[in-house]
Amino acid sequence: MKNKVVLFYPPYEGPPLGAPLCLLSLAAPLLGAGFRVSVIDGAIVPDFENVIGEEIKDALCFGISLLTGPMIRTAITAARRVRKARPDLPVIFGGWHPSLAPIQTLEPDFVDAIVRGQGELTLLEVAQRLAERRTLEGIRGLSTKRGGRVVHEPERPVENINNLPTPAYHLVDYDAYARVRGKREMGYATSVGCPYACNYCTDQVFYKRRFNAYKADRVVSEVTELVERYRLDEVAFMDSNFPVDVKRAVEIARGLLEQKVKFGWTVQASTDLICRMSDEDVGVLGESGLHYMGFGAESASEEVLAMMNKNHQRIDDMYEAARKTERAGIRAGFNVILGYPGETEADRIETFRIMSDIARQHSNVTFSPNIFTPYPGIPIWPQLREMGVREPQSLEEWIDLPLGKNVLPWLQGQELRRLLRMLEFFLLNNHIWGTTRGHSWLRRALGAPLRWRLRNSHFGFPLELWALGAARVTKRMVTRRSLLTGQPLNHSIQEVC
Repeated sequence: MKNKVVLFYPPYEGPPLGAPLCLLSLAAPLLGAGFRVSVIDGAIVPDFENVIGEEIKDALCFGISLLTGPMIRTAITAARRVRKARPDLPVIFGGWHPSLAPIQTLEPDFVDAIVRGQGELTLLEVAQRLAERRTLEGIRGLSTKRGGRVVHEPERPVENINNLPTPAYHLVDYDAYARVRGKREMGYATSVGCPYACNYCTDQVFYKRRFNAYKADRVVSEVTELVERYRLDEVAFMDSNFPVDVKRAVEIARGLLEQKVKFGWTVQASTDLICRMSDEDVGVLGESGLHYMGFGAESASEEVLAMMNKNHQRIDDMYEAARKTERAGIRAGFNVILGYPGETEADRIETFRIMSDIARQHSNVTFSPNIFTPYPGIPIWPQLREMGVREPQSLEEWIDLPLGKNVLPWLQGQELRRLLRMLEFFLLNNHIWGTTRGHSWLRRALGAPLRWRLRNSHFGFPLELWALGAARVTKRMVTRRSLLTGQPLNHSIQEVC
């Protein structure tokens, strides 16, 4: 009897953070039930097509997890090859994009089923049914095709992640990732879900605003054991919003300190949650090894924040989060969304002014500006359609929507060029401020005209950009950073759009 499940993660932009945690989480229940699992990460397996071809020869099913954007292209190529080589082998898609757009994802003839949302128990039940040669009808959380139509089974109740087995970290070749990254690191999720309801965010659609978290003692014991066993230098906590439970977050940090296992870690967070912590609590985070915190600030315009439904985000909290993290020796990365529907130039100027002021006061702050990207399923889509945004109509059309791809009708031509110039001045101002610390006279001389431009919305005749050799300087400036780790994703302003 065939009992092997092959799981594939297509390659994505930038170097891999570590083994795909989604596949390791899917593998654990399968292994516990006696199935064999082959995990193939396209980011570190250059000949993954040949590896897939070999692995599926005795497989029970083939699964692909993917995100919206360029990953879809490789997923389609792999699925087509599998269908050609093994026409009888069920091909199952899962992950963020298929869960958010299941009907479109199921349309191609090379996709047989979609695992929606939390997939560990759904995929296990699929594998058990296939092994027993039973139909997939009635499996909660699954979408299939029957009689030429798409059938969505009822939602699977969300499982407390403390009841799920530990992801199959032992399947990972840590040396292979270290060769690519230059250090030994991995991703680890202490929780999934975020209670906030930002209009642009897919998280609330995927996890229904439920914060589902490991207990603090489990996090401490698992992470320290993994660090020691696999000699890890770095752990990226992949939570959507790590400190939702502030007490638990501090308890984890204190537990890591007590274990005296040295490693660095990074998280994503909301500024309001950090502001609920005392300086002492944030200091404990830093002492325990937390060295980078990514904040989804998005805008410093109160009007834009209201349109984003970010009522929890206050301007004062941005300053305070920067102060607290700087005091604790933690780098802070502020994500910025530009071009949000309804945003005006005055809103952008206000955002750049306040963000620049935060960076002027706190040396630990960096920024990651992005053009607003309309991902599938987000609550704001009805408004976007009214404003002329064309929604992709097939799985293939979503390939061309990576993060920052500009498809906004209101941000074209002169409006776009003006935004890009404004962004150049903003980034250059913060680059100068960050590289001239200790030279106040030089900082004032170089930065004063840039700040004047941002205050007065005057961006013509960019003498400063020419004089400072902006073409060379901007190569050293980072436009986009990972909100999870703070590491650069690209070095070109033009790549934002």
